[in-house]
Amino acid sequence: MNSLVSRASAGTYDRRWLTLAVVVAAQFMVVVDIAIVNVALPSIKTDLHFSEASLQWVITAYSILFGGVLLLGGRLADLLGRRRLLIAGVALFAVSSLLAGLAWSSGSLIVFRAMQGLGGALLSPAALSILTTTFREGRERNIALGIWGAASGSGGAAGVLLGGALTSYLSWSWIFFVNVPVAAAIVAVTPLLVRESRADVAHRTFDVAGATTITTSLMLLVYAMTRATQHGWSDNVTVANLAVSAGLAIAFVVIELRSKAPLLPMRIFRLRTLSAANATALFLSSAVFSQFFLLTLYMQQVLHYSAIQTGVAYIGLTLSIIGFSVVAQTLATRIGARKVLPAGLLLSAVALVMYARLPVNGHYFWDVFPAFILSGIGLALSFVPVQIASLTGVRTSEAGVASGLINTSQQIGGAIGLAAASTIATTFTSHYVSSHVGISAGNGSALTYGFEIAFYVLAALAAIGAVVAAVFIESQPRVPSEELSEAGEARLALEAAA
Repeated sequence: MNSLVSRASAGTYDRRWLTLAVVVAAQFMVVVDIAIVNVALPSIKTDLHFSEASLQWVITAYSILFGGVLLLGGRLADLLGRRRLLIAGVALFAVSSLLAGLAWSSGSLIVFRAMQGLGGALLSPAALSILTTTFREGRERNIALGIWGAASGSGGAAGVLLGGALTSYLSWSWIFFVNVPVAAAIVAVTPLLVRESRADVAHRTFDVAGATTITTSLMLLVYAMTRATQHGWSDNVTVANLAVSAGLAIAFVVIELRSKAPLLPMRIFRLRTLSAANATALFLSSAVFSQFFLLTLYMQQVLHYSAIQTGVAYIGLTLSIIGFSVVAQTLATRIGARKVLPAGLLLSAVALVMYARLPVNGHYFWDVFPAFILSGIGLALSFVPVQIASLTGVRTSEAGVASGLINTSQQIGGAIGLAAASTIATTFTSHYVSSHVGISAGNGSALTYGFEIAFYVLAALAAIGAVVAAVFIESQPRVPSEELSEAGEARLALEAAA
């Protein structure tokens, strides 16, 4: 009898870690895809005859659907089934990737990129909520989130490397085709390795009003942020979109407070650590997502690296994130996210200051590489504990919505940071040009000056995030009543068996 129990326990143990492999692979695919496209934009522009103004929509179409639907995707996972939504999201991502690689015009590629964003918004919160419900809060979940954080943190850098290699040696279509076999494998093994789960709630009615208002609000916000990088913050359309987005967000809160089955239960924000983690994620993503964009521009436009050279340059950053993610989850388990997360953000802030001091004639190993290593350590010590804190104390029935919430916070933070960094860099580059006779906007000194100011602003955002984490994340977050009940039942079962 004991041997049967042992074998069953071992099977459960093995299955849980195989489940983790599946969801991490899905998440890594999405994160890589966000970064991989940037390197290929010049080739896409030439082949599909994009105008300079319309090229941005290759990124924007994806971002609007991805950022806007994440919260809805998390709640759908809770209600309809997390495994079911993961499979649906991955399948949609695969089909849209194939179509994007086969795109015959600028308009068709934009449509297929929007479909990709929708697929990512469905699968990403479903994958994280499967992780959350598979592993109990504590050491094992922290290990799992450490692996998840390593995939999320290194995916951006890996995407630049892969994008450079595929674009240089094959063609831009392969940055999309590469997703298809990976996604097909995930769809094939998910029913075999991942158990279905859904929220055990009394009401399965769907909050249509809440879903409509918040999804529209977030999509308008992402669009407005993207538009601001091209047309400025005072542009009438940008201001109008921001105003409508804010109005819909307020309407969403009112609807949720009155709804019997809310899309986002407002009681979840009573969890102080969860609320603080989402606020910190806004600052973290604002600082971090933008640095990849600015660094790529610096290496390609100032140091004149090719696409493949730029990708290879990120290897140091990628490996340091992966290596120190193990350290991050160990430290978060032993001393708590409250101590680890601020340290990671402060290291990231120092790295951003180092980026701000990059010279026009920078040398990779003396100037860029040390900052990459420090940045990778900081990101590992930030991504992992912020994920742990964002899911601490969450009820199993609300795992999907909590997963959608932290993904949304990161995506919106990234959109805000990118818009702000792009605007700042462009503005100060223009100021430099206007104050120096005979210098063009493409001059290395002018570009570096704009990047310098932007990096200093991003460093300040990372430092503010460190303060928020240190002050508001709890040292010992409270455990939800259902977790206490399950723990009590388990203890009684063990006592009875003894």
